[in-house]
Amino acid sequence: MNANIFKKSVLFDIKKILNFSFFALILLFSVNVSADTVETAPAVSPEVAYILNTFLFLVCGFLVMFMAAGFCMLEAGQVRSKNTAVICLKNIGLFSIAGLMYFLVGYNLMYDGVDGGYMGSFSLFDRSSEVDLETGYAAASDWYFQMVFVATAASIVSGALAERILIWPFFLFVAILTAFIYPIAGSWQWGGGWLSEMGFSDFAGSTLVHSVGGWAALAGAMLLGPRDGKYGSDGSVNIIPGCSLPMTTLGVFILWLGWFGFNGGSQLALGSGADATAVADIFVNTNLAAAGGVLACMILSKATNSHTNIAATLNGAIAGLVAITAEPLTPSMGQAVIIGAIGGIICMYGMKLLDMLKIDDVVGAIPAHLFAGIWGTLVVAWTNPDASLGVQFIGVVSYGAFAMILSFAVWLIIKTTIGIRASKEDEEYGLDMSELGTVSYPDFNKK
Repeated sequence: MNANIFKKSVLFDIKKILNFSFFALILLFSVNVSADTVETAPAVSPEVAYILNTFLFLVCGFLVMFMAAGFCMLEAGQVRSKNTAVICLKNIGLFSIAGLMYFLVGYNLMYDGVDGGYMGSFSLFDRSSEVDLETGYAAASDWYFQMVFVATAASIVSGALAERILIWPFFLFVAILTAFIYPIAGSWQWGGGWLSEMGFSDFAGSTLVHSVGGWAALAGAMLLGPRDGKYGSDGSVNIIPGCSLPMTTLGVFILWLGWFGFNGGSQLALGSGADATAVADIFVNTNLAAAGGVLACMILSKATNSHTNIAATLNGAIAGLVAITAEPLTPSMGQAVIIGAIGGIICMYGMKLLDMLKIDDVVGAIPAHLFAGIWGTLVVAWTNPDASLGVQFIGVVSYGAFAMILSFAVWLIIKTTIGIRASKEDEEYGLDMSELGTVSYPDFNKK
């Protein structure tokens, strides 16, 4: 082959390679454009997205409703048998009151016309039965999903004040909490209020739900005082065991299950592959945080005592769940375990702190929901690049001041007017009989 032929052959090959490369680049660019289009375009029609989003709200809503049963079982197992029936009445009563109050005033106070301010409007929730594809979901499904969160906040108060609070003053406080205190606080973030405008982040309510309920419980516990015999005059702490650890454990498992609806439903959408993936990621992180809280408390209690503390372990699961609730989507799986584990440890030592201060919390609700909720809210700045630690801190302090001051004032007014505490004789005899005229276990009832 002479030089000219070789040269032409090489030039022809180069030309073919360039042409192929040119068309390959065009094809690659087209593929990339198509991929970007697929990622940004709606995965389904607006009507199908409406159906899927509504379905998510309803299914996750009844999972959160099932948490009411979890709270009831947890509390019923943690109190003495002479007070179990009162716990059952308090939990079904508070859930009903929360639903009615959120219908009468709470929902619109939280969502209607907040517009960067401090509260919505004082008006009834008026559902629309017509399909409005612009909202992305049925109005009634959103009300239902938000309502079960309100009941969760009230349930936190119930357990902390068990075995010595009168039921009707408690129900009066629940009505005020679910109609006004919680909705106004909720409007600041989820209603598009001033904290939302500032950039505060609380995905599913570590602060908005759990800390608000925890502050309300703390205010009540301080004014109510400890159970008779809980603290000795010499500063000693007397353990008052509940009637059923199996019942308490069942309650924790029910709460763990319900939490998938609590956090997963807070994605608020299921109309695309990205949303479905996000919900799945939230489920995994929620589960890992709870497991981290359990293992941390098991190991730490065994390392610092001669026995593994089952009560601390069970509360560790709750604290881990509360801690991850502020941001269950952005953490890695390893970060979720760490967040939950630290939440469990905070809860464990939080109980010791309350005993030092002689604040009697029967079920450990304050450290599990308030203390772990504060931790979970602040740590969002570690896992979410869009969150600011300073803004998160402002949110924690603002919610704390509002919920604590207002709850303390309401409890104080109720205490000074109609009273909040059972008599010493009734407390000794058991609130089941004094408040309800019945007992939970007639064949085995003990003081």
